[in-house]
Amino acid sequence: MPKERPSIMRTMAARIRQYRAIAAITPLFMIGEVAMEVAIPTLMAAVIDQGVMKGDMSFILRMSIILVGSAILSLAFGALGAFTGSRASTGFAANLRHDIFYRLQDFSFHNIDSFSQSSLITRLTTDVQNVQMAFQMILRICFRAPVMLVFAMAMVVRNGGSLSVVFAIAIPFLSVALFLIMSHVHPYMSRAFKAYDKLNNVVQENLTGIRAVKAYVREKDEEERFSVPNAEIHDNFVNGSVLMAWTAPLMMGTSYVCMIALSWLGAQAIVERTSMTTGQLMSVLTYTMQILMNLMMISFIVIQLAVSQESARRITEVLDTESDMDPNPNGLKALHDGSIDFDHVSFAYDGSDKNLCLKDIDLHIHSGETIGILGNTGSGKSTLVSLIPRLYDVTKGSLSVGGHPVKEYDLHALRHEVNMVLQKNQLFSGTIASNIRWGAPKASDEEIWKALEIAGAADFVREKPEGLDSVVEQGGNNFSGGQKQRLCIARAIVGKPRILIFDDSTSAVDTKTDAKIREGLSSFAPETTKLVIAQRVSSVEHADRIIILSDGRIQDIGTHGELLGRNKLYQALYAAQNKGVR
Repeated sequence: MPKERPSIMRTMAARIRQYRAIAAITPLFMIGEVAMEVAIPTLMAAVIDQGVMKGDMSFILRMSIILVGSAILSLAFGALGAFTGSRASTGFAANLRHDIFYRLQDFSFHNIDSFSQSSLITRLTTDVQNVQMAFQMILRICFRAPVMLVFAMAMVVRNGGSLSVVFAIAIPFLSVALFLIMSHVHPYMSRAFKAYDKLNNVVQENLTGIRAVKAYVREKDEEERFSVPNAEIHDNFVNGSVLMAWTAPLMMGTSYVCMIALSWLGAQAIVERTSMTTGQLMSVLTYTMQILMNLMMISFIVIQLAVSQESARRITEVLDTESDMDPNPNGLKALHDGSIDFDHVSFAYDGSDKNLCLKDIDLHIHSGETIGILGNTGSGKSTLVSLIPRLYDVTKGSLSVGGHPVKEYDLHALRHEVNMVLQKNQLFSGTIASNIRWGAPKASDEEIWKALEIAGAADFVREKPEGLDSVVEQGGNNFSGGQKQRLCIARAIVGKPRILIFDDSTSAVDTKTDAKIREGLSSFAPETTKLVIAQRVSSVEHADRIIILSDGRIQDIGTHGELLGRNKLYQALYAAQNKGVR
């Protein structure tokens, strides 16, 4: 813990950036406001002692003008401080959101796997908001309150003399009490934010899979899943709030005790005709309220900092996480060809030698080949192809593409040349054209239509009145599963990459459409290497070679005819899928 705090402070301070100047000005305005507020009680004391008590109306008039001027200046400084503080804190929060989001773009899949999606969303929203509020309070109240305390205490000593002993007892008492309260509040806040992550995860899964929830009548079960983290958040905030609630009565109780003590001692000093005057006693009482109210403000700051401390730690955890995959921006910019060489490759998601998903894969694919990949669920098919564009790095062995190890390429250039159609089809809000142009930002309408033809999507796009400009809703929810798959295929092929990977990407289309897509792909860019993961034998039987994966190993490899003649797993798959077909 002692080593963590400076890191958090440095990380947060680095995100102020262009708002440093306006953030630095804010405390100056706060000090100006405090100076005027502190001056007013002393001026009032002079009005009472030298004006009212002596009946000097000209003195009262002069001092009244000065008092009005001081009040206007105090208001002006306070308004300017509020403006600059708000501007700096909102800019700081914008920088935080910017940096978190941009850092996420650089994360490898392994980095992303270490954070849950719901946790990242919470950090990007709720945690940033908490830190923003704390930063604004630091700029304004953290400077205003201590300065006010110092100035007001100095004036109490000046006007009240021995009465300041009251604060010598009250302030240490309050400081110790607040420290004890906040030290017990922090663990509750930490647990509450972890529960927020769980809650967001449940909500995200529920909204994403709402069709499945409705179809299987699982509403009650989802409500129970939601209630657990929701109750955890409630309980932790209640427990923390109960502790924090003690600050208000503690502050007010101390304030009343101080006021009574000062009134008694001050009145006694006036009656006994010591050095204190009526005006001085009034100013001391006013300064007392200022001191105690600013102590109250400090307690609110401590509460907010207790809440935001955990938020800042969670944000820093993301910002300080370096991608474990070197993007090699100075690497090779283009693939010579579409050849792929797995040289005794093994892989585990945790990077260790245990729990290997792929084991000793030795595979050499020529440029332009079409390779089919079959295997049972969990055999490692998707994991195998995800290594080619470096979504993950191999654990053992080496992987080369185009005659060079994948790590020698600029990561972005490599992925531009290796396009994937993933199992989970993801479209983004926009239009059909904007989604297809993800594969080639400068693609013409003609090239887009060509890609749609090959993907078997041109017909249903033409049927839409807006054609390529048809709206795509969030997640492509206004398209069927098969339509989304075909649009994703068109997106992958429009850029004419060296290597095309289809990860079970025709599972939602019928066999006739599947055949049409295969026919289109066979004539498309014959020099492009194609890897096709499929569940249907018919989707890969025309491939140059077919790989059979089992338990992370290559069980067999050959043509359709060769495997049909010798491989029992392939024979069983073929027989099951072609039962009754003549």
